[in-house]
Amino acid sequence: MDYLCGNFQPKTSMQRLLYSLLLSVLIIPGLCLLTGSSTGEPAVTSTQPENPAPTTAYEQLYDTLQLDSLVSREAFRQAVEGFYKIESRKRDVLTLIDFSKPSTEKRLFVIDMQKRKLLFSSVVSHGKNSGENYATSFSNENGSHKSSLGFYLTGNTYQGRNGYSLILDGLEKGINDRARERAIVMHGAAYSNPSVIRSCGRLGRSFGCPAVPQALSRPIIDAIKGGSVIYIYAPKPEYLVRSTILSPEPHA
Repeated sequence: MDYLCGNFQPKTSMQRLLYSLLLSVLIIPGLCLLTGSSTGEPAVTSTQPENPAPTTAYEQLYDTLQLDSLVSREAFRQAVEGFYKIESRKRDVLTLIDFSKPSTEKRLFVIDMQKRKLLFSSVVSHGKNSGENYATSFSNENGSHKSSLGFYLTGNTYQGRNGYSLILDGLEKGINDRARERAIVMHGAAYSNPSVIRSCGRLGRSFGCPAVPQALSRPIIDAIKGGSVIYIYAPKPEYLVRSTILSPEPHA
């Protein structure tokens, strides 16, 4: 017991040798058990998970509005980024048209950015020369009968041949800045009613205007008129390169 209690004082060389051997047998294995390492190096007993990256403002809003099954996350990110860059807007309302989705699905979303509330979701037509069920080709040219991508500000309303309509001003040079010249406006149309999908397999198409169902045209137009932002999205890398709002590179 003297060996174990530390009361033993070795005197001869043989005793000192035996004492050292005893210590190595009893103590060093115990240290290994405590450290988990036979080399004497400290062992990692547990690892704490890294803190997740902070959720961005657009992600929080995306989750709050429960848009996961409705709209492309990337489309929403671009729309929100551009919305906050457009200082000339007069209303905190954002309309996103997601042309990565087919015309048979709801792809127009009106969001109250201040109240963090989804006001409308609807089908919407694209230009007849932009594609059939999907809009895949876009133009800023007169007579193209194609939709134009990018950011717009809504203007005044008027009564035209398509009924109650909303003027749109394209904000991006070379992409959609001929919207007024091309008479690209938001309006209601019979060919944009959901019933057309059942008979034709897709929504009807316009001459480039974002046409909406007749029953929703006035409520949607009244909700977004007078200086709110519209963003028309499609997964087109060439748009991002040319965009004067989203591109990080300065444009001449």
